[in-house]
Amino acid sequence: MITTLEQIGRFAWFALTAIPAMLFTVRRPGELARQLYQVLLGAIPLGVIAGLALGFVVWIHLRAVVDATVREKIPEYVALAIVLEFAPLGAGLIVAGRSGASLGAELGSMKLTEQIDALRVLGLSPMTHLVGPRVLAAMIALPLLTVITAYVAIGSSWLAEYLGGMMSFVQYQSAVLRGLDHMVLKVVLSTLKTIAFGYLIAIAGCWFGMHAKEGADGVGQAATRGVVASIVLVLIANVFLVKLIEMVA
Repeated sequence: MITTLEQIGRFAWFALTAIPAMLFTVRRPGELARQLYQVLLGAIPLGVIAGLALGFVVWIHLRAVVDATVREKIPEYVALAIVLEFAPLGAGLIVAGRSGASLGAELGSMKLTEQIDALRVLGLSPMTHLVGPRVLAAMIALPLLTVITAYVAIGSSWLAEYLGGMMSFVQYQSAVLRGLDHMVLKVVLSTLKTIAFGYLIAIAGCWFGMHAKEGADGVGQAATRGVVASIVLVLIANVFLVKLIEMVA
């Protein structure tokens, strides 16, 4: 019987072997584009909705707690909160919930129908042909989704200010840029940390999909475990990455 420690070791080895597999994906741009299309296009509507909600909610909370003498600082606080934390983490959780399940179900179904075994019989590596493109696509898609979510969130926070505040668009934009200019390195690193989120999400989804049990129940369990593992890994990685960014920047 495989122990928990052995399972962790196998998962770590799977994650490491996925790195060289991604290099071969460059030779197959069509497959990479197809996977990127599936990951990013499906997540954009959720990212836009999340951005709209985040912008309004963050502005409302800050408007309620910030002293009236520093109300002009609200756009800076909103922009920094969104760009440094809410947009990257929100994008990570969106892709974890969506792609973690789809990867687990897709590869689980391929295992159930023996398509993965067929690749091995043909002398082709499942890591190179299945895992590599999906991992690289998730790593590319997440920073893009983060930028989209952040832009929408800052835009919706301005809309909230326009409806309930006193700043014009030019004043609000200037305040946002002033706040972000002071922390350019942190802004860049906070966006790039989502590359690690994409890697972990895709690895978790592919791992549980390729190790799914037989039967329809096995595919369902692979999808569920892929989501849970992806979310947990994103949350844990975020803690360490935020601490690392604080040390570097």
